[in-house]
Amino acid sequence: MSKIKILVVEDEAVTSMQITNSLETLGYNVLEPVTNYEDAVKSLINNEPDIAILDIELEGEKSGIDLAAYIKENISIPFIFLTTKSDPRTIDHAKRLNPPAYLMKPFSSEDLYASIEIALYNFHPSKQKLEHNYPIKSLLKKSIFIKDNNLFHKINLTDILYAKSDHVYVELFTNSGKSFLIRTSMGRFFEDLPENFFRVHRSYTINLNHLDSINSLYTIIKGKQIPIGKNYRDRLMTLINIK
Repeated sequence: MSKIKILVVEDEAVTSMQITNSLETLGYNVLEPVTNYEDAVKSLINNEPDIAILDIELEGEKSGIDLAAYIKENISIPFIFLTTKSDPRTIDHAKRLNPPAYLMKPFSSEDLYASIEIALYNFHPSKQKLEHNYPIKSLLKKSIFIKDNNLFHKINLTDILYAKSDHVYVELFTNSGKSFLIRTSMGRFFEDLPENFFRVHRSYTINLNHLDSINSLYTIIKGKQIPIGKNYRDRLMTLINIK
C-alpha cells in the first residue's frame, strides 16, 4: 500500500520543518511544504495529496480558511487546521468549514498522528453532495454513470478511448466521438479503472485496448497524439509487446 501523501501549508519555516520531520518519522509521504494560498493550490492540483495540513494564517491576502474552502469546493480531501489562536472569531470562521481536526500550536507528534488518522478514517467522499458531476462506479464494473444536470449517463468503459485532466476536471473521449466532462482529479478517477487503462502522463490516461501506435514520446489513439510523461515511459514500454 502506498504511503499517505500529505501537503503542509505553513508560513513559519521552523514550524513547517518540525511538522515535516514529525510526519516523515511517522512514515508519511510529505510533499514540499508551501507558505501561501497560490502555491498551495498549485501543489494540490499537481501532486494530488491525500490530506492537507493548513495553518490558518498564511503569507499573502488569503488565509488557510480560504484554502480550506477551495479544497471543499474543488479537491474534496480532508484537511486539518493549525493555529495559535483560539479566539471565538477565528474558531467561528474555521468551524463553518467542518474541519475533521483543529490543532492548537504547539502540539505533539502523537496529537498530529491521531488527527491525521481520524481525519482520513472519517472522510468519505460518498457523503459529499451529488450536486457535482462525479463519476459513479457501476456495480457491474463495466461502466460508469456520469451525472449531468438531472440525468445519469451510462458510459461503457470499453468505449472510453482516453481521459484528459484539466485543473479539477477530467474529460472523457469515447469511441462514438462524444466527450464527457466530469468534476474530479485524474488520480481519483484513475483509481476506479480496470488494468487496461494506463496513465501515460500527469494529464492523460489511455485505454490500451484502443492504442494504435506508440514511440518513446507519444501514443496515437484514433489519430490523436497523446504525450508520454518521462515518469510513466519505462513502465508503459514493459507492457507493450514490441516485435
